[in-house]
Amino acid sequence: MTDARSPDETFRAIADPTRRAILDALAGGERSVTELCAMFDVTQSAISQHLRVLRDAGLVAPRREGRSRLYRVEAAPLRAVYDWAAHYERCWCRSSGREVPR
Repeated sequence: MTDARSPDETFRAIADPTRRAILDALAGGERSVTELCAMFDVTQSAISQHLRVLRDAGLVAPRREGRSRLYRVEAAPLRAVYDWAAHYERCWCRSSGREVPR
């Protein structure tokens, strides 16, 4: 099955700093909701809501292990963000005095 998600969903999902921090935490490996709650000063309900937005955007995937649900990063949708930002690389290289990549 192909992923028909819009890149806009990815941008909306990562617009929130807490969701970006959750992605950063998951980049180090799978974590449970309980582990994520311990890392952030928010409620379990809030973490679950953030994870739902990330899951709906295709940025995280859960798996069950016993009674726990472990989440991991699914980085493929972030390619749209990378491609969009790369378009501006010439601008930030010029403004910093660095050589512009070809």
